[in-house]
Amino acid sequence: MSNRLRQIRDAHEWSQERLIREIERYARQHLLTIGSTASLRVYVSEWENGKRTISERYAKILRPVLGVTDEELFGRQSQLTVPEVGGYEELVSRIDSARNVSLTMVQTFMDQTELLRTVDRQMGAAALVDQMNGHLTALEDALTFAVLPETRRPVATALAGAATLAAWQALDSGGVERAWRHYELGKRAAQEAGQPMYLAHATAEQAYVLHDAGRPELAVELSREAQRLGGTQVSPRLRAWLFAAEAELCAKAGLPDDARRALDAAVASLPSGNEPRDPDMLSIFLNNGHLERWRGNVLALLGDDDALDSLYTALDAADPTFIRATSGLRCDLAQAHLAREEYAQAEEHLQQARMLANRTGSVRHRRQIDQLTDRL
Repeated sequence: MSNRLRQIRDAHEWSQERLIREIERYARQHLLTIGSTASLRVYVSEWENGKRTISERYAKILRPVLGVTDEELFGRQSQLTVPEVGGYEELVSRIDSARNVSLTMVQTFMDQTELLRTVDRQMGAAALVDQMNGHLTALEDALTFAVLPETRRPVATALAGAATLAAWQALDSGGVERAWRHYELGKRAAQEAGQPMYLAHATAEQAYVLHDAGRPELAVELSREAQRLGGTQVSPRLRAWLFAAEAELCAKAGLPDDARRALDAAVASLPSGNEPRDPDMLSIFLNNGHLERWRGNVLALLGDDDALDSLYTALDAADPTFIRATSGLRCDLAQAHLAREEYAQAEEHLQQARMLANRTGSVRHRRQIDQLTDRL
């Protein structure tokens, strides 16, 4: 069976020896029996050259180590499948089970999403790929066999939040197509749930996929479409988040005036106080400190000298549990120093950013770090 192991390893900037060490580390942590180091050297070489098939035993290790799915590892087309049922009796059993999904069970789904979100921001998305896929499958199954709207809507809401988180994790891990499909799933679930806030959030985040794919102008248009979809039904904190996302995408698209207008709108929309969580949508983290970091990011992209003040203020106030966000902040600081031709400071922040990106396994941040390093 062909595989894409070499390409995935290269995207992580790992040597074969680094991959072997990560396999061994994962096996030790999970008490798994694997081949010796010498054997693994042979296996990895033969896997990448197509001389040996990756067994399920090792695929189960490679998925969380590299943060990929089987479809991405083996090059198979990802497909969303409806669970098979054996006949009317089993179908009715599944429908009855779905009908009995209580609000308590829906809350359990949401609690699991929150746990995955917490682990993600501290440790990165790579190790969660199997858990996240299992979580989405359970939610999709519950929605597939739910019949009436009063049962479907709460499950659809839970699925919308989980799918959007899974999409961002996929984008961070380099799974661009997986990210796009998860965003589409999240948007469909939000529409069925009648949740314009979830729909707007998923749509705005999906715009980042377009930007990373080399379509910055289309990304700006989609971020504005997200605001239209939310309309007057979004919370003030989410509205501020949507404007901040538009500002960043405008800056990346070379639209400085639009970026500044959107940034001003974000500041004007943000509620007062230090509480970062939106009670109506827990996936949103935004207070004055977070927005100051976002402002610095936008100004750094625009080459504005005021970027450094905002970014260093945000660095001083950064939550130490937001490992991936701190890596991005260090990238922003490097970019701001590069704009001032302060290469020593930029290099220092890039070293810190790379260390954090390696901890989280963020392919997206490593790509940004490499681009900035080329400018030193």
